Amino acid sequence: MAFTLRQLQFFVAVAEQGTISRAAQNLSISQSSVTEAIKELEGDLGVELFERHPRGLNITHKGHQFLRHATKILADVSDARRTFFGGQATATGQLKLGVTSLVAGYVLSDLLARYRRAHPAVEISAIEDNGDYLEHLLVGGKLDLAVMVTSNLRDRMALQSEILEVSAYRLWLPLGHPLASAEIISVGDIASEPLIMLSVDEIEENTGKLLSAIGAKPHVAFRTRSVEAVRSLVATGAGVALLPDLVYRPWSLEGDRIESRDVSGSLPVVQVGMVWRRGSSLPAAARDFIGIAQAQRTVRQKL
Repeated sequence: MAFTLRQLQFFVAVAEQGTISRAAQNLSISQSSVTEAIKELEGDLGVELFERHPRGLNITHKGHQFLRHATKILADVSDARRTFFGGQATATGQLKLGVTSLVAGYVLSDLLARYRRAHPAVEISAIEDNGDYLEHLLVGGKLDLAVMVTSNLRDRMALQSEILEVSAYRLWLPLGHPLASAEIISVGDIASEPLIMLSVDEIEENTGKLLSAIGAKPHVAFRTRSVEAVRSLVATGAGVALLPDLVYRPWSLEGDRIESRDVSGSLPVVQVGMVWRRGSSLPAAARDFIGIAQAQRTVRQKL
């Protein structure tokens, strides 16, 4: 294999944007350069990373597997550069973290991996709970930081936050669902569909508000706190789901395909960020964690 970091950057950008044109626009380069890089990368790997269709691109199962490797490689390179040029001494101490359920496996896991590589001597303890309880722990000084959904942060006077990622809601569908081929999908089209409802953080509240705005009552076929359960139920045709793109993956654990489509109209977004007590003197371990998270956000914005 002879793929380059540039090809990996282009691949990640296309995977995140869903089309060559949007990726090229974000990268500020020509579409032909992105297309050629993806073709060369597929040739090096010997697999198809994307399925081409008139609406854009769908990442394949192999492409989804490679995406995890590609993002890790780019993160490792960023870590290596920062460590080499930073000349920092090995940090020690403790870091007390909180995390909400929705972001534990989709944001925090990668941040923790990068932080541990950069600061292996720091002792880390983490707790997963709902946002209200994490706010209570932060205000009481029991936690240094929390990585959590900040869209519905309650105590903004006592807490300071910094956004890491903003994720729009999209519609999840099983393969072959009639709405998957629709040119435009409205909220009204979803009103009569059985919903698989994820009942963590603000997801259920936002979905209910969205459907109530058009005078419809959600028809909840199944309510769960597990994203993997949502994936399996949607993939097997038990219903559809409205969820932030942050947690979308095109395959269930059983290997069944899940489609994702935009919905017209004003849909909510989920903001994920770091939160700490306003005015507190953060320990060096917490400041280092914030720096790594900021660097990762910058890398993603450049892709």
